[in-house]
Parts: sequence; structure tokens; C-alpha cells
Amino acid sequence: MPAHNEQDYLELAIKGMIDGLGSRGLTFEVIVCENGSTDATAEIAVALSCQYRQVRNLSLPEADYGRALQAGFEAASGDVVVNFDVDYIDLDFLDAALALRTSSTSPAVVVASKRSIGARDTRTLGRRLVTTVFAITLKLMFRLTVSDTHGMKLLSRAELVPIVQDCQFGRDLFDTEMILRAERAGLTVAELPVTVRDTRPSRTSVLTRIPRSMAGLVRLRVIFWAERRRSGTRDRST
Repeated sequence: MPAHNEQDYLELAIKGMIDGLGSRGLTFEVIVCENGSTDATAEIAVALSCQYRQVRNLSLPEADYGRALQAGFEAASGDVVVNFDVDYIDLDFLDAALALRTSSTSPAVVVASKRSIGARDTRTLGRRLVTTVFAITLKLMFRLTVSDTHGMKLLSRAELVPIVQDCQFGRDLFDTEMILRAERAGLTVAELPVTVRDTRPSRTSVLTRIPRSMAGLVRLRVIFWAERRRSGTRDRST
């Protein structure tokens, strides 16, 4: 769970998660990855790790959502890693994703999609529009098969370790790059519809994220092209 300037929400989110996971009889840990907070989030995260044996606390010096996700994944010890945001926790998704993970398809990644059939996105029109444009861009540029990349995800740790190690982007694009690389590696990526609501203001401006993300996607396209070219060269040399 990345946490940046979440002093008003973090404690309630952690307590709710611990109660919910505990009632399911699961063996779990909750890793809070505080990153670059300027309020009391870091202190609250430390206090929670002292209060609950299931809570572990990481702290990064800079505000970077993607690097926080990556650090949390790398620190996780379980066979399955699940990404939640402080304002986006849905344990019903976890139940459904775990069931899908143990089915015959056994996907390496299960994405909580805001855009798939059956999903309900009740956020503002502007945020829904940005999500739609971003998803269309991913489909056109990278032939992404799932309809969403941001938000909650269930990940098979063993299968995703080499993928995460190869990821070069942080901030807004880490989880997008991870899913794209998973698909390119031939891993099964599935999605489940969810309901999404705005519960607090976004931590970063949409107007800031749009040009940064689009520029990042162009760079990622170039990186993938270069990697494919190097791989082709190695194949021919062998």
C-alpha cells in the first residue's frame, strides 16, 4: 500500500484491512510504503507497525507512487502480492482474484478493471475520460489485451519477480509497464470488474500526469523496440 500524505486516511484503511483479512482466516502481511510525505504519514505508519504484528513499514525519501509499488513488491514475502491504495481497498476483489488465481486458468496477474463489462466508475467525468484515453492509447501502441492497468492488482510473486526487476519506470507508469511486460513475456493477465468511487482528492494533478504519462509511453515504446531488436540479434547470433 503506497502512502503519500495520507495522515487523515491511513490508520482507518489499515485497521479496516486487518479486520477484513483476519476475518477471512488468511495468513498475511500489510506493507505500507510511505514515500516523500510532508505530513505525519511516516510517523503514523511506524506507529501502526508497532501496534499490529502484521504491518511492516517502508519509507522512501521521494514521492513516487510507482517506486513505492515496486519497493513493496520486492519486500513482500508471500506467494501472492496484492496492491491496494489507501483510498481504494476492495476485499471482495481480493476474494474473487484469489478464486481466479486457483482456477484452471491460474493467471499471473489479476487486474481490477474500471472499464470492463460489469464495472462501475462513478468518478468525475474528467477522470473517467483520462482513463479511457489512456486505455485506448495502450491498446493502439502496445496491443494491451486488458482494459485497465492502474489500481488494485493481484500478482503471482514468483512469476513477476523477473518482470519487476526489468521495469524502468516509476511514478505513473510502473504498474502499466509491469503489465505490458507480463503480457510480452507470455504470462496470463486477467481482469475483474470493480466499482470505483472518489473518496478524496487526487494526490497529483491530472494536468501534470497527462503529458508526463504520454511522454513516458513514447519512451517505453522505444525501449520495447530496442529490446526486441537486441533479442532478435542474439537469436540470429546463436
